[in-house]
Amino acid sequence: MKEVVLPNATEDQRPGWFVSSNVSSNSLYLSEAPPPLPLNPWDVVLCISGTIISCENAIVVAIIFYTPAFRTPMFLLIGSLATADLLAGLGLIFHFAFVYCIQSQAVNLITVGLLVTSFTASVGSLLAITIDRYLSLYNALTYYSERTVTRTYIMLIITWGVSICFGLLPIMGWNCLKDDSTCSSIKPLTKNHLIILSISFFMVFAMMLQLYVQICKIVCRHAQQIALQRHFLATSHYVTTRKGISTLAVILGTFASCWLPFAIYCLLGDYTYPALYTYMTVLPATYNSMINPVIYAFRNQEIQKVLWTICCGCISSTMPFRSRSHSDV
Repeated sequence: MKEVVLPNATEDQRPGWFVSSNVSSNSLYLSEAPPPLPLNPWDVVLCISGTIISCENAIVVAIIFYTPAFRTPMFLLIGSLATADLLAGLGLIFHFAFVYCIQSQAVNLITVGLLVTSFTASVGSLLAITIDRYLSLYNALTYYSERTVTRTYIMLIITWGVSICFGLLPIMGWNCLKDDSTCSSIKPLTKNHLIILSISFFMVFAMMLQLYVQICKIVCRHAQQIALQRHFLATSHYVTTRKGISTLAVILGTFASCWLPFAIYCLLGDYTYPALYTYMTVLPATYNSMINPVIYAFRNQEIQKVLWTICCGCISSTMPFRSRSHSDV
């Protein structure tokens, strides 16, 4: 009796954009379509996360795009971050729809390329925002100049140029569809591709950590100078400094807690690891795109003012308004 070989269960249960076709070469001659994949609860959670991410960041992008006053370098960078996160959310939705409806390798590669591009651009935009905040404090007198606008556009071009290049790699042929031994824990990305992405993340994280340490020093020094000039009590200086440090700790801590598990797993794991590990590290990474609008956009009081105008048709007289500056961190 001929032995029937069943497909590897671990391969089939990986996240939708990691699944390569399990149809044998003989099935190419059959007229029937391949059987639909069983619905994976993890993919449903990712799709719901993508929907929330898309809605949040679509609001931010629309506000910045339709408000002429939001053309400053700071808002351009926030808009870049929101656009990247919006594309990431749409990519998660597309991945779910395409995997369970179309099941095409070409579409699978395009979806992977979109996700790699968007998440890389999101991390790159966070680095650009950090650089902009540092320079706004370090060169406060010359920050509002044409040089700052030029520097902002250069950072955006570099960020999106590198992100698009990373996203095109699997589409242009650097994938493991023809050789499973080169696969990473995230199919169809190769192990080497994922290692490059992980090392790039650690470099970005190290730069952000260094910049935020410098920002913290500048904030503490400014708070001390203001306290001496205005004869504030030591407790006031302590409270102001602690508030600034706490804000920086939340920003950097959120970024690290969302992305570090996934980056470490990408270096250590491969396609033989259980799919559960991949889902448990991918999901927190997507949550960073859900939290970014809250940290970088909705906390900005100028954006809050526009939201009040849109939602209520007027601005509450009890709502304090003050243009949020970079020194507020």
